[in-house]
Amino acid sequence: MYNFDFVKPASVADAVAALAGEEAQPLSGGMTLLPSMKQRLNAPATLVSLTGIDALKGVCREGNMLVIGAATPHAVVAKEAAADYPALAALAGQIGDPMVRNRGTIGGSLANNDPSACYPSATLASGATIVTNTREIAADDFFQGMFSTALHEGEIITAVKFPIPEKAAYAKFMQPASRFALTGAFVAKYADGVRVAITGASEGGVFRWSEGEAALSSNFSAEALNGLSASADGMIGDLHGTPDYRAHLVGVMTRRAVAAAH
Repeated sequence: MYNFDFVKPASVADAVAALAGEEAQPLSGGMTLLPSMKQRLNAPATLVSLTGIDALKGVCREGNMLVIGAATPHAVVAKEAAADYPALAALAGQIGDPMVRNRGTIGGSLANNDPSACYPSATLASGATIVTNTREIAADDFFQGMFSTALHEGEIITAVKFPIPEKAAYAKFMQPASRFALTGAFVAKYADGVRVAITGASEGGVFRWSEGEAALSSNFSAEALNGLSASADGMIGDLHGTPDYRAHLVGVMTRRAVAAAH
């Protein structure tokens, strides 16, 4: 590791001010940023920690919405969201290992937008709203490709608002070494239809599987997906699986999620 300045503000306003400095980057759980710094892939001059800002932490229900502070660790989401949004809580409980779940945060995961991360699928399938220090961004507009989001320079995620569905579930085909999703499917059923978001499969990052959504909106059952298959175009191909394999897993994991939804 190399020398850098470390700032731990107590308010969002102070964090925004610190991030205005040259080569400053926000630090939440650090599960991605710190390893990249150790490998000299990232070299910020200043790290601005968000973990000392109490306003960014916590899980609460507001009407039919579950609101989660951006600096809330995965382990807290797994525990405190269980009563109101069990599918989201179950997803959080499967992320990484105990260290990752106790240090990593939902805001950090969404801001990083790893193509194999779990939270983006729940956020997109739920039609959630990402709240920042300056605005609110619909999930459909937030994710803009691999490691790319709608966030502006210096903009901080403060919370995520999840509409609570009638039924939902997440099914992940886990890469055993990293525990990332080789392919994962989050399915959420609402009064106006079904949303399906896929992570881990596409070179463009998380995406909605529109054919699956249409079939499930007409008939919410695993059988409704029979005969449907995702295209392999643009799917990730690596030592863990070919594009065709990941395209096949899209259907398999979506069927499993629908069967598990409650």
